[in-house]
Amino acid sequence: MSDLADMEPLAAMYPQDVEFAVISEIRDAALQALAPDVADFLEGGAGEEVTLRANRTAFGRWGVRPRPMSGVSAPSTATTLLGLPLELPVLTAPFGGDALFHEQGHLAVARAAAASGAVAIVPEAGTFSYERVAETAPDAARIAQIHPFDHFDVVAERIRDAGYAALCVTVDCPTAGFRVRNRVNRFAPDLTYFAGNLVGEGTPDVAEMFGRLVSHDSPAWDWDWLAAATGRCGLPWIAKGVLTAEAAGHALAAGASALVVSNHGGRQTDPAPAALDALPEVVAEVGGRVPVLFDSGVRSGADVFVALALGADAVVIGRLAAYGLAAGGETGVRRVFELLAEELRTLMILAGVPDVASFTPDLVARCDR
Repeated sequence: MSDLADMEPLAAMYPQDVEFAVISEIRDAALQALAPDVADFLEGGAGEEVTLRANRTAFGRWGVRPRPMSGVSAPSTATTLLGLPLELPVLTAPFGGDALFHEQGHLAVARAAAASGAVAIVPEAGTFSYERVAETAPDAARIAQIHPFDHFDVVAERIRDAGYAALCVTVDCPTAGFRVRNRVNRFAPDLTYFAGNLVGEGTPDVAEMFGRLVSHDSPAWDWDWLAAATGRCGLPWIAKGVLTAEAAGHALAAGASALVVSNHGGRQTDPAPAALDALPEVVAEVGGRVPVLFDSGVRSGADVFVALALGADAVVIGRLAAYGLAAGGETGVRRVFELLAEELRTLMILAGVPDVASFTPDLVARCDR
């Protein structure tokens, strides 16, 4: 029988003293901690959730191609985005209603991102203001999300004055998706969880804001309007919610400095293409002119690897960050980053990828499962 000394290497490989050994444990803890309707708000999608399921199915169609004896043993996951340094090519998504999941909400998310060398995209419909999140974690809270509504100029000025480096404009939400789980649950959260930035002259109150999101007759802004609005702001901006070459072309023509290939995590249009299936089309249209980010369906470091191989410059995590937040606040989100980094680096070694700039499509292959 092996003695204790023989077991120490295995204990190092499989740590015994961590609360969460894998991301699925974080998700399970999060869903157990949340009220059922809040858990459904987090987990659910639009319509019959075809898009939600497709996002995950799409990742299952890809496999990593190992490169034995590659000589890679200490890969670097560091990169930059719009001049912002990233120790890991992962950003947190601007999910709203954050204090529904933990009382510290995006304050905790931004602190976890700072500790992980990451960037947080701070939401307009969050519990805490842009200014407060930036004060909490100025090194991480560098991108602020905004909706293209008629109070855009007022909010964009606040974002600029708070020291943010870029805007993230959600372009796929002229109206809220038809979210069946929320309807079945008669979901009616306290709207103050979403009202952190709806303050001051020139901004609507929270009820008016949500009224616009669910209305079918509110003003619908176009690319020309967005080009003019972002031009007045003077900050670089990212178009979030691009799924086609056509939309990518419009965003570039409007002056976008980066794009996020995203179907809003399956929460807007249903049915819609899986975001991963749309990624190569958008990457080809962009042709390296601006960075391409990816979100929707990412649940592991392996998913990050696949998205990078298919042309993404970085990925954005929404539900994963919310799971960590609900399971353990700042500590839980930091653990999500740690596990993503560990799995990504493991696969980079196995596939012979020395750094983020070395990702290419031939690192992955379509697989029949």
